[in-house]
Amino acid sequence: MSIKIDGSSLTIEDVVNVALYGKKIELAHKAVERIKKCREMLEKKIKAREIMYGVNTGIGEFSEVVLNDKQVRDFQRYLIYNHAAGIGEPCPVEHVRAAMLSRINVHAKGHSGCRLEITRAYLDMLNKGVTPVACQKGSVGACGDLSPMSQMALSLMGEGECFYKGKRMPSKIAMQKAGIKIPGLKARDGLAAINGSNLITGMGCLELYDIERWVKQAEIAAAMTLEALMANMKPYEPKLHELRGFRGAMTSAGNIRSVIAGSDLVTGKLKVKVQDAYSMRSTPQVIGALRDHLAYTRKQFETELNGVADNPIFLPETDTVLTGANFQGTPVSMPLDMAGAGVTMVSVLSERRLNRLLNPALSVGLPAFLTKGAGMFSGLMLSQYTADMMIVEQRILSAPSCIQSIPAAADQEDFVSMGMNAALKTAQILDNAYGVLGIEFIAAAQALDFRKFTYGKGTQAAHAAVRKTVKHLEEDRPLFPDHNAMKQAVKNCEILDAVRNEIGELKSSW
Repeated sequence: MSIKIDGSSLTIEDVVNVALYGKKIELAHKAVERIKKCREMLEKKIKAREIMYGVNTGIGEFSEVVLNDKQVRDFQRYLIYNHAAGIGEPCPVEHVRAAMLSRINVHAKGHSGCRLEITRAYLDMLNKGVTPVACQKGSVGACGDLSPMSQMALSLMGEGECFYKGKRMPSKIAMQKAGIKIPGLKARDGLAAINGSNLITGMGCLELYDIERWVKQAEIAAAMTLEALMANMKPYEPKLHELRGFRGAMTSAGNIRSVIAGSDLVTGKLKVKVQDAYSMRSTPQVIGALRDHLAYTRKQFETELNGVADNPIFLPETDTVLTGANFQGTPVSMPLDMAGAGVTMVSVLSERRLNRLLNPALSVGLPAFLTKGAGMFSGLMLSQYTADMMIVEQRILSAPSCIQSIPAAADQEDFVSMGMNAALKTAQILDNAYGVLGIEFIAAAQALDFRKFTYGKGTQAAHAAVRKTVKHLEEDRPLFPDHNAMKQAVKNCEILDAVRNEIGELKSSW
């Protein structure tokens, strides 16, 4: 069953299903009528020679330049040409597909003024697997993602390049092969295709979806390590977190309890310390803080997905045109910045628990660096080096991009969001986070191999899942294959799936 695009009900899960898994979409009937009605209003105003920004004027610093009739016809083509000014490798196909879906949903609101043919062309491209090539770098996240969105819009003229059935080819050929009519550009069409932060929004939706699953695996890794270090579990009691009242902390503590349920650690059979270090007892508060921020970030992105991100905005019901800055990326890029920083924070916590597993002064009787042959063997000593390197990179990338504005366009565009930097660096932070967590999983499984008590059912499932990917380190061997394999397993949510199958779904807090 296809997803109906109506301008108001698109979710992050819809973006994932369309961008990654090829779910088909269709325009709701009311959306079609709104697009037509808005276009009719625009064409009447063009005939009346009413001055409208980006329709019969230049843009940016040239907004006061009024175009004649011939220039109005040609302007949209030149607009796309000069704005297709990015640089670098092509965006991943799923990012471009997410951006196109976001833009279609903006059109469905009926305030963009483009022809229906423009919206339908993008819809057909998504449904038939034609994806424009767009450089990753060039957007400053205000006036929309102009460079990459313009490179995508070249396809509407049969220009530029597209990916189709795994091959890169000229857009005209891809469109012909897929049986998609090339609509060309008329007044307003070009600007309506590019004037929003849709690539940032699409990328952010995909990243948030992945971070939400990574957080659950961070809780599973924490549970394994807590068992391996024979932690005092009183800091995970529900009442403790209810008294403070943060939903994220309550959820995180509950998930960790669920993983450990059935363990000797919670039945009183094991002697534990009166109070553990912060990295062991404040995990719910730290992961919970990220959970609470992710709930806010999800709300921001779904608001943006279903909002009118355009300029100018046409209001057929009152026959008016509003100019403003609804293309400004800050409402989504600022929370995305903090989501990346939050992933770094939880990764730091993971590394601190890793340190306690490896350090014989802190590991409650575990062998140094989790090897029986210390001296001859170094065990997982160098795994910590690798985790530390990745965390430092995460820290560097966690500086907020939303404060880094550099004025452009002769100071007409004198404050921009730099949201594309937020999207790109958050993806890098998350990629490292898979590796950091993978290393904690390896160490926690190794440590549990040395313990002689009954683990929780969730811990047992997680341990078994780790062992499907990485075998016990009996004697030293090159560790990079283990690190890379475990990183991929975390990215694929293999540990999460194994635990789900054993104890059921871990709770969300969004």
